[in-house]
Amino acid sequence: MTSPAVSGTLASETSGAELALHDVRLGHADGAVVFATSELRVAPGELLAVVGASGCGKSTLLRTLAGLLPPLDGRVTHDGRRIEGPDADRALVFQDDALLPWRTVRANVELPLAIRRVPRAERRRSAAEWLDRVGLADHAGKLPHQLSGGQRQRVQLARALAGKPRAVLMDEPFGALDAHTRAGMQDLLVEILRGTGATVVFVTHDVDEAVHLGDRVALLPSGEVLDVPHPRRRDARQAPATAELRRRVLASL
Repeated sequence: MTSPAVSGTLASETSGAELALHDVRLGHADGAVVFATSELRVAPGELLAVVGASGCGKSTLLRTLAGLLPPLDGRVTHDGRRIEGPDADRALVFQDDALLPWRTVRANVELPLAIRRVPRAERRRSAAEWLDRVGLADHAGKLPHQLSGGQRQRVQLARALAGKPRAVLMDEPFGALDAHTRAGMQDLLVEILRGTGATVVFVTHDVDEAVHLGDRVALLPSGEVLDVPHPRRRDARQAPATAELRRRVLASL
């Protein structure tokens, strides 16, 4: 699916950002706290999977990291600088693909580049590269309603990464997909991120997804962070260390 030339070009343009929370309380404008931690650091290039029950603050954490929701207290930083609003260096990917229905697949992927006034020729080149990477090169002229759910999520992933963000914040992006399509999207995400160097915070309610994708798994609301012994190896599920991690994540829920 991916040509070496494209992979090399894209990999050379992105390096991951460090995201960190320092003595924070996260919640809503009415002051209700949903999550608090003294310290949480996401290393450059790391994929941190975030797991927790409904209402424990997973989406609140992502929106705070995205700069859409200020913390109630404490500091949230990007490479040591306080996050005070949205930034093109941080892309947010939702469960709902959020594609613009009147724009073609190509135009949707080009959107973040158009907002940044990237020249048309460069936008077209980047969109073509990313659509090739996600296996949708032949669908560039279609509208979103002409695609399957999995294909639309591929477009959303291409759109998020076309802007070369240094951090990607993913809010249960595969939650609405069937099991087979979901597994395919997980493998595609691993393949693509291997070449970008981007830092990823991946929220999920699926324990197996978290253990498969994450370099580490953060458990909310406790804030405990666990290392993944065999990240992105499906054949390691029954390995003792991986099985114990899965047991601990399940127990936290």
